[in-house]
Amino acid sequence: MADLRQEAAEIAAAVRALAEDAHLRGARDDQPVDDQPWNALAVGDRQAPQSAASRLAAVRTDLGDCKRCGLHRGRKSIVFGVGDPDADLVICGEAPGYHEDQQGEPFVGPAGEMLDKMLVHVLGLQRSQVYILNVVKCRPPKNRNPLPDEVAACMPFLERQIQSLQPKAMLVLGSVAFRNLFGVDQGIKRNRGKWRLYNEVPVMPTFHPAYLLRQPGDKRLTFDDLKEVRRKYDELGGKR
Repeated sequence: MADLRQEAAEIAAAVRALAEDAHLRGARDDQPVDDQPWNALAVGDRQAPQSAASRLAAVRTDLGDCKRCGLHRGRKSIVFGVGDPDADLVICGEAPGYHEDQQGEPFVGPAGEMLDKMLVHVLGLQRSQVYILNVVKCRPPKNRNPLPDEVAACMPFLERQIQSLQPKAMLVLGSVAFRNLFGVDQGIKRNRGKWRLYNEVPVMPTFHPAYLLRQPGDKRLTFDDLKEVRRKYDELGGKR
C-alpha cells in the first residue's frame, strides 16, 4: 500500500511540473490556441460578452457628429434612439420631426403621445420597456420624406442598432420605414397587419401615428395590428 501511495505522489508531482513548465513556456508557436485542450487565456483575461447597452454605445460612437448627408446642416439634434437596450420589442419609425429634433428623442410630439397610448392600452407596455428608433437620425426639412442618399447614409447604423438590440419582435410604423427596411416599393396599406421577417425577427408593419392623427378612421385597423403584435410578443416570451 505504501508503494502505491508513493507512486501516486510521484505521478502527481510530475503532472504539476508539466503544468508549470507549460505555463512558463506558453502555447507552442505552431499550435493554434483553439486547438489546445484548455484555453490558454486565464479566466480573468477572457473578454466578457458585450451587453446590448455597450453594443449600442459603440454604434453611437461610430455615428459621431454625423455629416454623411446634407441633413446635418439643418438639424439641432442627432436622434439616435431611446428606451431599454434589453427590450424584446423594437419600434421603428421613419425620421425625426420638429419636436424630436428639438429634444433629441424619437416620438415625443403629438405622434409620440399617441404611440405611448398605443403601447400602454393595447400592448400593455410602458415606453421605458421598449426601444424606439428611426430609419433616419436627422430631421428632413419641413418633415418631408427622407431622400435615398439620406436613407443610405443612415441604414448601416440602423442595421447595427437592430443587431445590437436583438429583439424578439419589431413594430414598423409607416410606409417610409417599411419600404427602406425591406427594400420594396410598396405602401403600408397593402402590407399592414402581415408579419414579415427581418433577419429572422418577426416584423409587423402598421400605420404611423402621425398618419392616424390625420386619418383617425384607420385607428381600428392599427388596433387590430397591435393586438396581433401583443399575441406574438407573449407567444415569444417577451418581457413585461
